[in-house]
Amino acid sequence: MKKILFNICFMGLLFIGLVNGLNKRCMRCRSRGELGSCGDPFPTNVTETETQIGIHVVACPSGWCGKMIEGTTGAFRTDDYGAATQRMCLQRSPSDDEERCAYTMWNHRKVYMCFCNGDLCNAADKATSFHSMLLISILVLIYNVTAAM
Repeated sequence: MKKILFNICFMGLLFIGLVNGLNKRCMRCRSRGELGSCGDPFPTNVTETETQIGIHVVACPSGWCGKMIEGTTGAFRTDDYGAATQRMCLQRSPSDDEERCAYTMWNHRKVYMCFCNGDLCNAADKATSFHSMLLISILVLIYNVTAAM
């Protein structure tokens, strides 16, 4: 009976992980300099987006999110407004399907841009499956301890 219950719980956790993996979202916002809340450090987590003006959690069919920092080079560098930070969902993945940060050309301007693949990966902390893996490990340990008794 314990083994059947354990297997049902284990399969349920795997199913939840698969369903969460299919739902890809990105943070969408834009702010310049010290004003706004889109810059780094990013002060918001997913549960607080309703309280922050201009920050939205959007569905992202491609699964690729981006963060662009404009104004770190060229004329904007000495501007009083500071660098503009924009977080967005990308329409398609980078040509090499690699997560990275690099200088690139965007609308005929040189910008610093980061590409990431995953649910809310362009927020402050990259969402990971560490917590679910920890929970599964604890369940396996409990099962093995109780089965040995």
